[in-house]
Amino acid sequence: MSALRLGSVAPDFEAKTTQGPIKFHEFIDNSWAILFSHPADKTPVCTTELGEVAKLSDEWKKRGVKVIGLSCNDLDLHEEWIKDINELSNTNLQFPIIADPDRKVAHLYDMLDEQDLTNIDEKGIPFTVRSVFIIDPNKKIRLTLQYPASTGRQFTEVLRCIDSLQLGDKNRITTPVNWTPGSKVIVHPSVSNEEAEKIFGEGNVEYAKPYLRFTTLKNGS
Repeated sequence: MSALRLGSVAPDFEAKTTQGPIKFHEFIDNSWAILFSHPADKTPVCTTELGEVAKLSDEWKKRGVKVIGLSCNDLDLHEEWIKDINELSNTNLQFPIIADPDRKVAHLYDMLDEQDLTNIDEKGIPFTVRSVFIIDPNKKIRLTLQYPASTGRQFTEVLRCIDSLQLGDKNRITTPVNWTPGSKVIVHPSVSNEEAEKIFGEGNVEYAKPYLRFTTLKNGS
């Protein structure tokens, strides 16, 4: 298996999900997508995570992002688990969850846990770690995150990363440390000073260093 790098095409696959069979690239279509994995159904940290992702449904839609989860259990257990998630998080989970009991997708995306020897099934096969893949409409992997089974993710950070990526695709900018939507951005190094004044407005470029120039985007976008 070749390494999945930023900019790689996200591997296509077919799988069963809680919303029927899918072909992953067809599922993405022309949208952004997040594929995120979980160690197992009906486990404490995973249950809180999926509830949070469900609650953020309006935020994903606002950004044109399709969300799809993955867990190494079968569909029957997925369906039972969704009931628990909805009850405990007071939500209505609408995104599909992939059933991957044979670890086909987990192997394809290198999601298996080789660190925590307690994170295994009854056959001794590793479950998945908490992986996140942000994929753009061209099916390119734009960002990856991996957390151990013991640590729940911060999905507002995932939203922030999507905002940064989408903003950078629309404008010739990058985003600085601790950036949040609406705050100052960095003029891309490929943009000359003359171009920067034309693109972002005369007087709207702050020259901290020759290699570090800040600007503010109109309407934050």
